[in-house]
Amino acid sequence: MDIKQLRYFLAIATEGQITRAAKQLHMAQPPLSQQLKLLEEELGVKLVERETRGVVLTEAGHLLYKRAAHILEIMESTTKELKELDKGYAGTLSIGAVASSGTTFLPFHIVNFHKQYPKIKFQLWEGDTNKILDLLDTGIIEIGIVRAVFDSKIYHSVDLPKEPMVVAMCKEWNCGENTTQLKLEELAEKPLLLHRSNERMIREECQEKGFEPQILCQGDDMRSLLVWANAGLGMAIVPKSAVGLVPSNRLLYKDIIESSLEIRKAIIWLQNRYLSASARNFLEMILSDLS
Repeated sequence: MDIKQLRYFLAIATEGQITRAAKQLHMAQPPLSQQLKLLEEELGVKLVERETRGVVLTEAGHLLYKRAAHILEIMESTTKELKELDKGYAGTLSIGAVASSGTTFLPFHIVNFHKQYPKIKFQLWEGDTNKILDLLDTGIIEIGIVRAVFDSKIYHSVDLPKEPMVVAMCKEWNCGENTTQLKLEELAEKPLLLHRSNERMIREECQEKGFEPQILCQGDDMRSLLVWANAGLGMAIVPKSAVGLVPSNRLLYKDIIESSLEIRKAIIWLQNRYLSASARNFLEMILSDLS
């Protein structure tokens, strides 16, 4: 019993007459009658009773009619899903991102992508660059957003725009005469709140300016650092895209002038590995937005 035989039987059962069923199927009556006979012989049961006006389903015929309709419905929906999957209209897109990108860079692009491909679901993984690379290597994710430290012989990459860093502080910690900018040296002796991935860069920059930073806290969540800054525990140095991540009337943000503090990130994916259509579509959209 194959799909073609099930389609033939459904047509006969629906029309109640082999002649009309043959016309619906655009075939001659004798071959259709032969297919019905072969199906009955294969199953070892009688599926229809032939009468002068047509055919009537037997008990076995009624059961096969229900099951055949269900099977063909599953086949059609599966075929449709596979085609949508192949074109990137459906499926699951797995992305990994360093923590700051998961809350700042990605949401805008995910919203735009979701508008174009509403059937796509998402798996988001966050961590440091080493974790994202490991997730890529093991095939858990297809696309990663990482700090620009990776082996270009293994990964394809697209650099994202460099992002400057800013200082977030509550009004009580406000320092400097300028309302929108400050010099890095003005943070000397101030309690600093840093994302762990940025600690080395910030420490080296401070040392170049002639002072050792007073790091009160290192954390893995940008929002937590901003909440601490809002509570008055210290001054958070964060990427500029984090501005407004924690709604507050108490927080002030100031650019750091005369400083090379900036975040360099890239979108990467493995060379010589299959990318799903949804991943290809997402990358195409990102590249279009960046151009």
